[in-house]
Amino acid sequence: MHGWLALVGLVLIPQEAFWDLDLYRYWMWLGLHDGQWPVLSGTWVYPVGAVVPMLVAALGGTGGGSSYADVWALLVTLLDAAALAVLLQVRRPGLPRSGTTTAGAWWWLAFLLLLGPVAMGRLDAVIAPVVVVALTLALNHPRITSALLTAAAWVKVAPGALLIAVFLAVRRPWRSVVVPAAAVSVVVVGTVAALGGLPHVLSFLTEQDQRGLQIEAPGATPWLITALWAPSVTRVLNEPLVTWELHGPGTQGAADVLGAFFFLALGAATLLLWWRREQLGERLWSGGIVRTELLVRGAMLLTLAMIVFNKVGSPQYMGWLAPPVAVALALRLPGWRTTAWLALGIAGATQVVFPWFYDEVILGAPAATLVLAARNVALVVLLVHTVIALVRPLPDDQPDDLRRQDRITSASPAA
Repeated sequence: MHGWLALVGLVLIPQEAFWDLDLYRYWMWLGLHDGQWPVLSGTWVYPVGAVVPMLVAALGGTGGGSSYADVWALLVTLLDAAALAVLLQVRRPGLPRSGTTTAGAWWWLAFLLLLGPVAMGRLDAVIAPVVVVALTLALNHPRITSALLTAAAWVKVAPGALLIAVFLAVRRPWRSVVVPAAAVSVVVVGTVAALGGLPHVLSFLTEQDQRGLQIEAPGATPWLITALWAPSVTRVLNEPLVTWELHGPGTQGAADVLGAFFFLALGAATLLLWWRREQLGERLWSGGIVRTELLVRGAMLLTLAMIVFNKVGSPQYMGWLAPPVAVALALRLPGWRTTAWLALGIAGATQVVFPWFYDEVILGAPAATLVLAARNVALVVLLVHTVIALVRPLPDDQPDDLRRQDRITSASPAA
């Protein structure tokens, strides 16, 4: 499967699928040859930790025609293989050692295949397998999970929000979540300060303010559809950020509102998870699936909040959906089938839009535009479904095999 993704990105349509890797290669060339390192020499759109995977890929060279993209593809393949191995071994607490399943692993591969080359050729491809491992360790080793998610957040911000779900699902959140996260951040910021880049260490937060309403963002859907017939709504390239945006009546206001709603949505998701935690009370600590469901479904809720209420809608963001679903299926959590199918559909629609028919979206072709609009509607549906799943009563916590054993016992003559 990874061979196919690499073939598409490296051979068939490299300029369309793996264009970002040329940018990563150029940044590393500037650092290695001119001493102009991201963050250390000026502002940057990514957190400073993103330099690490970019620099690893530089082992393949940073000049034109080098093997930079090949090494990047190999790096992502190895990381995904590690996540796959974890998904094959993890089991839900309370189940026997034979209670593992391959469902999460197969779903993970299917999702990556449906998402397409963007699942390999972007920075988000590096953090997704790290998040998979972090979520599987969260309840038994929350300190490791906190450190992993924080380190991933210093590569791409999104995993940092999942610390909220971990914080609410462990007994000693300050010691087990906040302290490790702070320790990792102190190391990162201290290293940047020692190298002279402290003034720019948080520049990735301010750089996002320059963005308008990106054409793929769920919040842009009304204008995306309107642009099919209204000349007042246009598609414009933001050249400094190399993103396509919608310009027209109300678009800047929508971008500003989404910029505020992004944080409000994360706050609302946090309040919902806190309410759910308080509602469960002592049941949360009684074993079974209750705490696991709060953690993983909470991670899914926070992820969807970051995608749906975002003025940016880059296709690689859809990769954030995969870790919670894959872990839930690997842990055999009940009630995840609808979520799993919706996520697969979203991944497939995203690949149709990018990279295969992105030019048609930019040019306003109705078919490709409607696929993108349907994808965005599916994201909203998935968000609503996740909220409903969080507030509804949980199924019996008793493991499936124990319930079957109870039924057998109650049905026997001796019983």
